[in-house]
Amino acid sequence: MGPSSRETWAQRLGAFRASPSAFMAGPEAEDLGRDLLSDLRSEKLSEQTKVSLLALSLEYPAELWPDTPAAEATVTSLLDTLDFLPPRASALRRPLLLAATTALVAGGALGPTSGASLRLLPLLLGLASGRALGQGIGHSSEQRSLQATACECLRELESCKPGLLGGYLGLLRGLLGQGGPVGPVQPLSLLLALALRNTLAIQAKSRARASLQGLLTARVSPTGGGPWNWTLAEEGGAHLQPQVSPWLATEEEECGLSALEPSPEEALELRATVAQLLDTSYLLTPVAQAQLLWQLGWALRGLRGQLPVLFKSQLVRLLGTAQLTLLHAVLALKAAFGEALFTAQDEALLLRRLILAAQHPALPLPAHLFYLHCLLSFPENCPLGPAGEEALPLLLEPQLCCGLLPSLLLDPMALLACLHLLCLLCAEDEEKEEKGQGQSPRRYLEELLASLWQRAALNGGSRALATLCFQASYLVAYCLAGQPTVLTPLIHGLAQLYRARPVLAPHFVDLLDQVGSELGEPLRVVLQQEVVSRPGGDEALGWHLQMLAKVADRDAQSATLSFLQAAAVHCTDWGLQQALLQVCRNLLRAGVGEGLADLLQALARQLEDPDGRDHARLYYILLSHLSAPKLGVALGPSLVVPALASSLVAENQGFAATLMVQEAPAPIQLSVGARRAEGLVPVLQLQVEVLEPVYSLELRFRVEGQLYEPLGAVHVPCLFPGRPTRPLLLPLQPRRPAPTQLDIRALYTTTTGLTCYAHLPPLPVNFADLFLPFPQPPEGASLGFFEELWESCLPKGTESRLWCPLGPQGLEDLVSRHLEPFVVVAQPPTSYHIAIRLPPDSRLLLRLEKAQADGVPVVLRTDEWAVLPLVGDYLRGLATAV
Repeated sequence: MGPSSRETWAQRLGAFRASPSAFMAGPEAEDLGRDLLSDLRSEKLSEQTKVSLLALSLEYPAELWPDTPAAEATVTSLLDTLDFLPPRASALRRPLLLAATTALVAGGALGPTSGASLRLLPLLLGLASGRALGQGIGHSSEQRSLQATACECLRELESCKPGLLGGYLGLLRGLLGQGGPVGPVQPLSLLLALALRNTLAIQAKSRARASLQGLLTARVSPTGGGPWNWTLAEEGGAHLQPQVSPWLATEEEECGLSALEPSPEEALELRATVAQLLDTSYLLTPVAQAQLLWQLGWALRGLRGQLPVLFKSQLVRLLGTAQLTLLHAVLALKAAFGEALFTAQDEALLLRRLILAAQHPALPLPAHLFYLHCLLSFPENCPLGPAGEEALPLLLEPQLCCGLLPSLLLDPMALLACLHLLCLLCAEDEEKEEKGQGQSPRRYLEELLASLWQRAALNGGSRALATLCFQASYLVAYCLAGQPTVLTPLIHGLAQLYRARPVLAPHFVDLLDQVGSELGEPLRVVLQQEVVSRPGGDEALGWHLQMLAKVADRDAQSATLSFLQAAAVHCTDWGLQQALLQVCRNLLRAGVGEGLADLLQALARQLEDPDGRDHARLYYILLSHLSAPKLGVALGPSLVVPALASSLVAENQGFAATLMVQEAPAPIQLSVGARRAEGLVPVLQLQVEVLEPVYSLELRFRVEGQLYEPLGAVHVPCLFPGRPTRPLLLPLQPRRPAPTQLDIRALYTTTTGLTCYAHLPPLPVNFADLFLPFPQPPEGASLGFFEELWESCLPKGTESRLWCPLGPQGLEDLVSRHLEPFVVVAQPPTSYHIAIRLPPDSRLLLRLEKAQADGVPVVLRTDEWAVLPLVGDYLRGLATAV
């Protein structure tokens, strides 16, 4: 199939961009990537069309090359296409380099075992240094653009694989020194800064680090196809994550950098490199300058002995900048180095600049918010106080902020930012009252809040005004939580706002969910009093019930119940009845019982809606039959949220799991312990372990068929993980001596009060678990006792002979391990007479005599014919039993 035309490609690209996922699921998906790579070499397509094809590969590399082999083949094909380009200037070289880099990274093919990586990396480094130009790659007119593109590609690779260029710092440093104003100073500077930052981070965490001086002075350059130094990149993969932001460093990373102690020679070379980068920063754009400062500040702030004075010349120049990106970088340097770089005059100048800039009347809103944010988070030593408490910078005084006081004319976001600043001023002014110098910040704050409440209380007021009012109230409560002189008028103001406009009840509910106990508890009490003081037939009854469902508690029970009784008469529709019942539900959860039962009985009789009557009746039954803890769990958050037509059915399903036994995965592990050969009946010793606390555990056992009598349950009051427990004893009452399997079910209570049921894995009851010893005969009568038992087995019983292999263990060791409790007569190590009682009333007698090296002949007698196969299997298995 020949190459596609320009029109065909336009249709295919349009279909792909319209829905990439749908296109890749269609029949043309497999051929798209292959056709794209093939047509890049076609002479029938123009360079503009080929550039559009490469742009697609830059935007959707993961869709076109989804796996590592495909990405490897793609990079190889793109580099071959680059080699085939004629020596004249071409618009394809830069997109080809970008596409190859993108495919290598997106496909995860970047690594020492990748042939495409070993081919692309030396090419990019050669282009960045200008050595590859003149070797058939690029024309002299393309030198600057190709060098800049190669640097950007290398920077992308270094960001994804930290330490990739660590072995070539000296080469990059030499290129930057030779570049001058005609070279790609900006891409080289950013590339060197990033590589230096990553190298220092890796060196700080590496046990056997390379010489930093050698890395900064070596001028090695790999040839095409030659070896690449992957040492630092492999170490970086274990210590560093791919870079997201140059300034986002954790405390652990900072401590790691502080552990790096360069030698005097290394420190000298490092300072020279940083000074070289800072000297070239004058030639960079503002955004690039800011990024360079961030990178270098990050690299040096944790190192010992690297004086921040290197940045002093830049600081003098940048303190008067009007570029927001550069101002941001200056603040980052302030946060990193503090007094080591900034004098008191520098701090005062920077703070005054921020204040004056934030007050400029023609400032756009984003810039205004940026300056306010910088003031609120100014990196300055704040007064000592509790952890997490906000405070003003030491240098920021109320007189300086007169032009930044919040006003109702400001944009809502700007008003909140200025209000935040005002709250911090009030925190500073807690014990100081300015006299003769205008209003105090606290008085201004109270007047501002009053104005906001007044506007929000207007009937028909916009939702945006109400939202702004509650945002401001929350901000004040958050910043001034420890000042009762501010919180008291705030609580009364909010109560007056609710009195004037109950429709804002949802906003009050959200506010109560967000604020702390300092404001939440007194505000809840005031709002409850405000609601219950209203007549039951108020027009805003629905909002009152919604508010009361949030604030109702054990306090003021009589007033609350009186309000609900009065409101019940006016709850004629389904919505009001459900709101009323929600309040009753919350009172049940809070433990209110006195008086509530009468209310629920009345509601069960007088509510018009049958769903409401059923709810009231159900709540009354729960109140009458459940204890307070169980009731709280039953009415807690629902474990399921079914979407059913009836609210009663939905609520029943919500707490049915609490009131009923539910099946759950068992947090219990049961196993059979050591055998007990004593007593009148066989007893199993059960070892039990739990993965979580379990209470009132009941284990129920069942045996299939009629071989055993019904087994009793075993009860355990409580079990806890990690605590030793006594073995559980389970008596067995077999009707015939035969092995079986126990089916086990567990019933228990969890820490949340739920009663759960679980089916445990079955436990086997082996034939040997049924063995019981005969009573011990008098001393000296053992042989006669055994002979008497031996003769009594015939003629009703049976006699059999078999061979018992011994394996590596001798007869004496075998008997001591498995049959010791049942030995009646012993003549070690060659002869043993063994008597075993099998419940309910059978016997098994064994004569083990004349033992040989590989086994012992066994003569057995029993009065139970059915046990002969079981005895044979048991004796033959003793040689291999542990």
